[in-house]
Amino acid sequence: MNSIRKHLLVLLLSALAGGVLIASAAVYVLARQEANELFDYHLEQVARSLPGRSFSAIDPEVQSIERADDGSVVIQIWDRAGVQLYFSRPSSRLPERAELGYSTVKTPVGSWRVYSSLVGANVVQVAQPMRVRQQLATDIALRTVTPLLLLIPVLGIAILLIVRRGLKPLRRIAAEVDARNAGALGPVRDNPVPEEVQPLVQALNSLLARLQDALAAQRAFVADAAHELRTPLTAITLQTGLLARAQGEAERAEALQKLQAGVERSNHLVQQLLTLARQEPAAAEREFAVVDLAELARDVIGGRTALALQQAVDLGLARADAVTVSGNAESLRVLLGNLVDNALRYTPAGGKVDVEVFAADGKPVLAVADTGPGIPLAERERVFDRFYRVPGSHVTGTGLGLAIVSSIAQVHGARVELKDASGGGLRVEVIFPVRTA
Repeated sequence: MNSIRKHLLVLLLSALAGGVLIASAAVYVLARQEANELFDYHLEQVARSLPGRSFSAIDPEVQSIERADDGSVVIQIWDRAGVQLYFSRPSSRLPERAELGYSTVKTPVGSWRVYSSLVGANVVQVAQPMRVRQQLATDIALRTVTPLLLLIPVLGIAILLIVRRGLKPLRRIAAEVDARNAGALGPVRDNPVPEEVQPLVQALNSLLARLQDALAAQRAFVADAAHELRTPLTAITLQTGLLARAQGEAERAEALQKLQAGVERSNHLVQQLLTLARQEPAAAEREFAVVDLAELARDVIGGRTALALQQAVDLGLARADAVTVSGNAESLRVLLGNLVDNALRYTPAGGKVDVEVFAADGKPVLAVADTGPGIPLAERERVFDRFYRVPGSHVTGTGLGLAIVSSIAQVHGARVELKDASGGGLRVEVIFPVRTA
């Protein structure tokens, strides 16, 4: 499982170790270089401190007594005539003629760093074994680098504590979210929360709010459905009893007819409830595609032509411009079907129902107009509520048609407007947003 903390620790500790090692290598090289420069300066100072006046050569036996250890500086002195006046270590094989300035001389016993200079009347040569110089330079460099290397575990522990403290708000948020349940979906506290974590908290709070709304809508839907189903089920129960107690054939046939009508009403209500549940904005996301509204309108009208003829209502497509929207074809078919069904239900015999498809100000519009009684202005806001029916209406229905229309329109970003039809009755317009490429 991926862990942000482990990922951060690996990256930070790797960067720390790499940086310290690179810095240590650079410090090591520089320390050795500076140590060598210091040793060169020391050779030069030794040469300058020697006497520049002429003197006679020193006895070699005395020189051998003064012979230095391996790590000491070796000194040779000549006069200007080339006569060796002094050699602190006759056994060392150094050049008998000095090359003024600094030079590195290779001998069978190893390399030497040599500084030669004119001091007064004499030529002075001061030398030191490179092995000793390198060892001393290495020791100095290591002593310089050691504190840097010791910083790695110290900084590693500091990084561990810092990362742990930095991720503490995430652990707190996780604990708060874990404590939520269906009955407690309040927002997660966003203070104190680091600026980088605030988008996550805001997204969680937005999700919790949507979930709370969805659960509230579900509870309301279940309560309303149970209430509305109680009436037809009670009627079916009573009609079943009447059918059982019917004495004659005519009475039995009448009771059976009423029972069948009650079953049909219940079945229609259940179908409308299922349709409403499927079209809820909080339901599963539906696939959108380009939908031809004129073709959709012809399909819906064709499926209801027989019903319109039976009710003696003139149903037709009054306007069919080439208009497309981005949406779910099945949902839009349900939307238009409900509008046409409502119009047919409320339009009296000899009336007219017109469907129009056009664009206004670049926005696709789907309109259904009828010659029925219409809806009073005071009731037009409430007719979109579930199970609400206009008082005084003698037409049977579930009160869910416009609620379904409103839900589908909301999913498609459209708005529904109720207007007075030009010839009397109601005109419903569904106005879609401008479709972008």
